[in-house]
Amino acid sequence: MNKSHLPLLTLALLSGAFITSHIASAKDEKVDVTVEFNGTDTMMYSKTAFEVKTGQKVKLVFKNAGKLPKVAMGHNVVILKKGVSVATFCTEAIKFAPDYFPKSKKNDVIAATKLLGPDETDTVIFTAPAAGVYDYVCTFPGHFALMKGKMTVK
Repeated sequence: MNKSHLPLLTLALLSGAFITSHIASAKDEKVDVTVEFNGTDTMMYSKTAFEVKTGQKVKLVFKNAGKLPKVAMGHNVVILKKGVSVATFCTEAIKFAPDYFPKSKKNDVIAATKLLGPDETDTVIFTAPAAGVYDYVCTFPGHFALMKGKMTVK
């Protein structure tokens, strides 16, 4: 190796180490509780209810465990604020292919994963809101009838 390239190589290696450690620290963000579940090709969540406490930092890990293509059977998790109609929100979401998430309604949402294809996983971190029961749904067209659940905040 040409010695004149050593400073550039050192800088590149150090930059890569910094970027890698920065990404790792974001993934390792301190949370109070982790909730994990998945969605399947039978349009079901593996967990239809979970409980957290007000103010907790919640890590939600969601996986599409199905095998069908995303365009036919994509899944997500959208946790809605209190008082937001599931049917109205999901009917609006249908208009926003390919992600089926109405950005104009983002203020109606506590947290949302990306729409996932087979074997994809997404993680979101959010702070649990005030005590109450909150709906979560899959906004892929037609899925909210079966893919729904309740987050209870104590």
